[in-house]
This record gives sequence, structure tokens and C-alpha cells, in this order.
Amino acid sequence: MDFSTKDKQARMIVREISAEGIEFDAGSVFDRLGRLTDVRKAKGKRYSLRTVLTMMVLAKLSGYDRPMEIAEWARNHQEQLVQMMHLERQKIPHYNTFRRILAHVVYHEEVERLVGEYSQMGEHGEVYALDGKAVRGSRPKDAEDGPEYLLSVFDVEQGKVLSQVPVGRKENEITKAPEALKMVEISQKVVTGDAMHTQKALSAQIINQGGDYVFPVKENQLRLYQNIQQLFAPEYPKPGFGKIQMDFLTTQKVNKGHGRIETRIITTSEMLNPYSTWPGLAQVYRLERQFQWWRSGRCYRTSNEVELGITSLARSNTTPARLLKIRRAHWGIETGLHGRRDVTFHEDATRMTVGDMGKVMASINNLVIALTRPAKFKNTAQARRWFAAHISEAFSLLTTPFSRLW
Repeated sequence: MDFSTKDKQARMIVREISAEGIEFDAGSVFDRLGRLTDVRKAKGKRYSLRTVLTMMVLAKLSGYDRPMEIAEWARNHQEQLVQMMHLERQKIPHYNTFRRILAHVVYHEEVERLVGEYSQMGEHGEVYALDGKAVRGSRPKDAEDGPEYLLSVFDVEQGKVLSQVPVGRKENEITKAPEALKMVEISQKVVTGDAMHTQKALSAQIINQGGDYVFPVKENQLRLYQNIQQLFAPEYPKPGFGKIQMDFLTTQKVNKGHGRIETRIITTSEMLNPYSTWPGLAQVYRLERQFQWWRSGRCYRTSNEVELGITSLARSNTTPARLLKIRRAHWGIETGLHGRRDVTFHEDATRMTVGDMGKVMASINNLVIALTRPAKFKNTAQARRWFAAHISEAFSLLTTPFSRLW
């Protein structure tokens, strides 16, 4: 899997050479790392910011997550790194250098902007999921407040974080969501979220940016919730009175696996449209999920849950089946991003309480997840095992922009 052999004639790519003599493409990760602000003074600076961050990303691609592990990985691959990165110094940065760079040297906003702009290159899917994640490893043990949250806009199909903003506490997602979406081109895309994001202002912003939304509705929007609940409530007409003519459309989907049968039934309606002031409202829905757990040929447990929701997607081009698929796709942010950062990258288990270390490391994790996709890996853990044995290919991934890999 030699990325350096990609066809260069198919696209107009500008090749550049760093001060160390490394050849790279304009727009690549290596190029962008070289544009980050370095707050250190020139005196006593032994390694460029780009050199240290490149080693961090290479270590991450190879399966090493904690600052101590990153320093040890770099030291164990000293000869190869010195030769590959054309380093004048034969010595690898110390562990404290890596920690200091993460905590105090780089601006988190710049790193996050780098990741977002880079991830917005290349192909895109249809559904963008909006959700926050607690960076638990950044919370000091004696802190009274809870962990800080980062709100992400995640391309579910392509597995890329398109923007990410710090929100502090969980409830601040309401005010920060517009900021996260402003950084992303959402025209002709569908934005999904949880009930916290079901806000009139955010819905209007999505429509104004040319996108659509699918949001669940709970008691935080009480009147809307009650109207949808009443619309889908069973009718019991008095004798002599007929039932009201409804426009309901219904479909269901059954999934089996891991000893569980999940049945999802969705019903949609346009009947609230003329009476609602919600921006862009085109349909409301009722989604019922029925679960059965099986063992030894018998069902030993069942559960049932109901979700009410709204969407700006018109019935003319969005069937109940498509709406069901879009709503299910939202949970891809849990498995494709949050789960990977916690399980594969050990984000919550890594103590990063000094400065902006936790937020910078979360951004680097997002970058590594995005980098593995153009390399044709859908399993990030598998990709990291492969790159651990092919460091030169990992370096080529950093010196090549998305436009040559997708």
C-alpha cells in the first residue's frame, strides 16, 4: 500500500520542500502542521513544532496514545525517524517535550481548525451527526465541576469530524451548536442530533444554510411534544362518530444479531405542518423500537421505547424508510467517533489535565480517525496495527492531501 505511487498527473498538485529537505504536497497534514503558531522563543528550541507533532501523529497511527508511550515509540524508532524526517539532531525529543507541546505550545483552536479544514476535503456522506462528548481524562481528580465537553459535527458515512468546539458543560451545547455548524458546508446534507438540539434557532440556521434536519422531540419543547403525541395517539370515537381521516405512512425494519431482535416501526404525518411555527417543518414522526433478547431458543427479556420527532425533509422525496435509515445513522457518531476515541485511543483513560492537553489530543485523535479512511480501512484498530509495521507509508499519508487519496 504505497501511497507515493498514486497518479500525480490526474490532479494539479503543488509539491514543496521543507527546510529539512522533506518533499510534501501543499494542503497535506505535514504542510498544515508547519503553519501552526509556535509560541516558543527561538532560543533553546531544538525541534520544530511540525517535527514534534508529526511524530505524535505517526505514533498515534501506529497504536500509541499516551504521551509516555508516544515518547517511547519515537525513541524505539529513532534511526528510522531521523532518516525519514531528515533530522539534523540524532536525538529524539524527550517525553516532557511532547507533554509541553500538547499543554502549552499549540493553540487548540488552530489544531481543531486544521483538522476540520482537512477533513472537509474529499468525499462526503449525506448525514452529519451533531453530538457532544466528555473529555474525562482532562478533569483533575480533585475538581468539583464535571468534565469538559467537546461538540462535534461528524460525517457518519465517511467517518470524519468536520468541526469541533469546546462547550464546557453539557448544557452549553445549545448555544455552541450554531458555531459548530457555521464552520461546515451543510448544503444538501441532513443534520441529526439529540433532543437538546431541537431548537427553533438551530433549525432555522440549518434551513438557511441549505441543509435539512431530523431531530427527536421531548418535553424540553413541551407544546410541540404534546401536539405530536396527541396526533399519533389512538382514537376512540364515540358511537355514531367516525374516525378522523389521517395521512399516516408507516414502515418497519427488523434487525437480528448478537442474540437480539430489534424491530423499528416509524409512522410519519404532514398534518401538523399548517398549524406549526417551527422553521422548515415538513413532517413529524413516531418511531417505536421493540427489543427481544433470546437465549437457548427462548425470549427472556423484552423492552419497548418510543421517540417522537420532526424533520424538514419533505414527504415527496423522503419515504418513511429513508427517514428511518437517517435517524438510525445518527448513532454512527457513537460507534464511529466516541467509541473509537474511548476504546481504541483510550481517550478517557489518559490523564491530560494540564493546559489544553486534553482538547489538543482529542483533535489529534479525530485527525488520525479521518486519516485511516482514505487508506481504505474502516476498522481503525486494524489500520493502526498495519501502520505500526509500515511507518514510511504512514508518513506518506501525512505528506499527501485528501484529494490524491479519495
